[in-house]
Amino acid sequence: MVSDPLLPQLIPMAGVVDYRGRPVTRYNSGGWSSAVFVIGVEMAERSAYYGISLNMITYLTDELGESTAAAAASVTMWTGTVLMMPLLGAFLADSCLGRYPTIVASSLLYVLGLGTLTLSSILPNLQPQLQVPLFYVSLYIVAFAQGGHKPALQALGADQFDENDPQECVSRSSFFNWWYCGMNVGMIGSFLVLSYLQDNIGWGLGFAIPCILMVIAAIAFLIGTRRYRCYPLEVESPFARIGRAFLAMAKNGGAHSIILDESRRLSKGEAKEKQYLLVFDQSNVEDNESAPSIVQVEEAKAVLRLFPIWISCVVYAIVYSQSSTFFTKQGGTMDGRIGSSFQVPPAALQSLIFATIVVFLPIYDRVLVPTVRNVSKKPSGFSLLQRIGTGVAFSVVAMVVAALVETKRLNTARECGLIDRPNETIPMSLWWLVPQYILFGVAESFAMVGLQEFFYDQVPDTLRSLGIALFLSIFGVGRLISSFLVTAIDGLTQREGESWFSNNLNRAHLDYFYWLLAGLGATALTIYLFFAQAYVYKNKVNAAL
Repeated sequence: MVSDPLLPQLIPMAGVVDYRGRPVTRYNSGGWSSAVFVIGVEMAERSAYYGISLNMITYLTDELGESTAAAAASVTMWTGTVLMMPLLGAFLADSCLGRYPTIVASSLLYVLGLGTLTLSSILPNLQPQLQVPLFYVSLYIVAFAQGGHKPALQALGADQFDENDPQECVSRSSFFNWWYCGMNVGMIGSFLVLSYLQDNIGWGLGFAIPCILMVIAAIAFLIGTRRYRCYPLEVESPFARIGRAFLAMAKNGGAHSIILDESRRLSKGEAKEKQYLLVFDQSNVEDNESAPSIVQVEEAKAVLRLFPIWISCVVYAIVYSQSSTFFTKQGGTMDGRIGSSFQVPPAALQSLIFATIVVFLPIYDRVLVPTVRNVSKKPSGFSLLQRIGTGVAFSVVAMVVAALVETKRLNTARECGLIDRPNETIPMSLWWLVPQYILFGVAESFAMVGLQEFFYDQVPDTLRSLGIALFLSIFGVGRLISSFLVTAIDGLTQREGESWFSNNLNRAHLDYFYWLLAGLGATALTIYLFFAQAYVYKNKVNAAL
């Protein structure tokens, strides 16, 4: 008897439900037909987010009167908070509400924050004393809302592909590429249009459009509701379960530690395998009933062994944060004219990063991966850690190029007698900044997408939102460290004379700062390669370096 090829598609999937908790099948749920809604939502949400964030340093200095160093620190502190809040959002999504309700609730809060931000930009005509407090309150409402929206949405998108199905597993890897590509498509329009409106029309309209875009994102998400695959919450919170394992290990007299064990395979031609082992002796636990199970210990191991990779990527996050602060201020001193009248807004140049990503990622997914796959025999072509390391290396090269360009800008200002005329345009084309932006785009295509997939894939299955939050927290910590670094260097160099971050950029030394970051990045890359060589993947599909 010939079986119906559609029959497997009509069998209810184990452990998967719709938004109401009803069983679903492969035929009526998931896959690209639902993932496309998630990608569309991300496009609109990123347009809204970057519509307020990328030109924020200009708003703070020109409209609110903050100094360059203070504005850069404020932007970095806020974006750091934005990227740390997903840890709270992941807890709500994985343990309390579920991913779908978390996305709906955070979308509404997001709209509220953006609406309040728009109000703050027009208040000077009514009550000027309320402008600054309302501005910062609305910013942090957005930060809180983003914390729930970001990890839950991306995890829900990846959930639409079953990792146990070979075809869907490959599609899930492609999903992360197209997710990031779609996200950057949304950013490009935001930069080119909104930065121009904010610089030339007004900040009220420039902030109102992101609010409208977020309303569109919320509506688009709700339209795809019936096709989403959801995973029901477990009775016991996975956070509580893993926390109990950590607590038991802490009480076990320090016997619990992550050690690097080298075991040799005896079969000829196979290389030495390195793996992390978590030592745990249940006999040392005073109350055996409270001892964590093998499953709980394995979940704890899966989380703990991510942290060497997490720590070694923080410097990359510090480097990454520079593209939206000092690069923009540099561009403001340079000649951005096209023709005789049109002036390119410096913030709009950041769209080159996203344009590079939009062009490069399809080539990576459709050309580079299949080519490498034929050689490496891995479904994803590159291993995840190889992809991340390549991106980190490109970021170091980008900072070297940025330092060289800044040195030329300072020399040009000196040669033209513009050192003490900071408001004069330096006769050096804005397009000198293009190479560093393109290199940042290539670095992101490798590192950012690789980090997203790595942390989603390597955490326990019940903590997918936490995996995305851990990825985002790298950049949150990086932003906060960058803010501290800028403040500390500003204070130290002011004592010696002119600050590296002087309001007069012609007397500043951003070139020194970029060389410092390039050196830190190279050191961090070396440390990363050590940990990457030792890492053992949870899934053998993604073989190690």
